[in-house]
Amino acid sequence: MEYRQLGRSGLKVPVLSYGTGTFGGKGDFFEKWGNADVAEATRLVDICLDHGINFFDTADVYSRGASEEILGAALKGRRDNALISTKASFTMGDGPNDKGSSRYHLIRSAEASLKRLGTDHIDLYFMHGFDALTPVDEVLHTLDTLITSGKVRYIGVSNFSGWHLMKALATSERYGLARYVAYQGYYSLIGRDYEWELMPLAQDQGVGTMVWSPLGWGRLTGKIKRGQAPSEGRIASGGEGGGPKVDDEHLYNVVDVLEEIAGEVGKTIPQVALNWLLQRPTVSNIVVGARNEAQLIQNLGAVGWNLTTDQVARLDAVSRKDPPYPYWHQTGYNDRNPKPTQW
Repeated sequence: MEYRQLGRSGLKVPVLSYGTGTFGGKGDFFEKWGNADVAEATRLVDICLDHGINFFDTADVYSRGASEEILGAALKGRRDNALISTKASFTMGDGPNDKGSSRYHLIRSAEASLKRLGTDHIDLYFMHGFDALTPVDEVLHTLDTLITSGKVRYIGVSNFSGWHLMKALATSERYGLARYVAYQGYYSLIGRDYEWELMPLAQDQGVGTMVWSPLGWGRLTGKIKRGQAPSEGRIASGGEGGGPKVDDEHLYNVVDVLEEIAGEVGKTIPQVALNWLLQRPTVSNIVVGARNEAQLIQNLGAVGWNLTTDQVARLDAVSRKDPPYPYWHQTGYNDRNPKPTQW
């Protein structure tokens, strides 16, 4: 397993982490993702640790806390061998303060996550979404307190806009507070919007990227091809869950090239799609999910090798889309405003 620095922090993480959204299966949304119980989760954690994946990602809202509880049980007795990231901000109750990133909610959320996980600290604590109603300095002062108390080691954000993250980083610098070291966001061969604003920001500010849904909400698993609809999985079961819309022809064009390259390198379509991501600037880690052992083992085949420069270029070309303003305008000034990747 390859390990990379997480942004501008001193923490090294494996290039693959295991996303535990499939643990628990509680509620209409998460039951379509998976419903691993403690026994099955323990087996999946065993496989991860045996292959050097010692990083596990969860969130308080995953199956309304059940994912954290099951992960904690699966790691019982070996917590020191693992890194855990979890998240807060989304709704966890019916009260007016049971959501958001206020001091009130974050402290309660962190304490509740620690209890469910059966641990005394969270290695990486994410703000799951931006809370425009809570002052940025209140959020960061609260997170800084959690760090100085030893309950949290590092902090990050997920699903923020570029200006949300930059405002937070500037606030941390102004007041000498703990700094966000990681951004967890959606990025895939059929969803490259991350490259327009967030990737240049992450590169400039030293923020490590953790990619979620690297297979485009299940569209790049190899089960969807030209003239072939999915017969199983999350999309087939109606579990797309509001994922971004993708033009069918664009998807098929990308999958066609993925299939060609998979044949050239002796790998599967998802392994090629994951390997492409691992060669992108700022990417420290990819969060992979798996409903069963077979899917997890297949994901492991994405590491230990690299696509050629030509193969990367072919995937870049077929997946490229024209960016919106002002990004398309900025491409005319690449000599003075270079981009981490070519849009």
